[in-house]
Amino acid sequence: MKLQPDKSDAQSLTAHGPGWVAINNEKVEGSVVVGSRGERFAWNCTRFDELGPEHFAQLAELGAELIIFGSGTRIRFPQPAWLRPLMAQRTGVETMDTPAACRTYNILAGEGRHVIAALLIESPSPD
Repeated sequence: MKLQPDKSDAQSLTAHGPGWVAINNEKVEGSVVVGSRGERFAWNCTRFDELGPEHFAQLAELGAELIIFGSGTRIRFPQPAWLRPLMAQRTGVETMDTPAACRTYNILAGEGRHVIAALLIESPSPD
């Protein structure tokens, strides 16, 4: 019996590091929204305290079954009021740090789910 891994056409988050992620091996150095159905655009925020309801309303327009919010280097939860547009259409939202969000997105996208990763990419702190 020959075993082969499932092949997915979804974009993959192939690496991450301080201040960047790689999408299909292309390094991206800013906050980004990536979807399993080809969605990809810059997310206009560089720090958690810059986020607001408009950022999550933008995600609601994508019609995904699940949003994975990568909150940066540590886990921080968005205000519940910001999630109203997503809750109104019964879209799930999971919050985790950005590295965990990358891993979770890859698993769900590989399963063929319509998932969006909204990744907050923060600039690394100067030493």
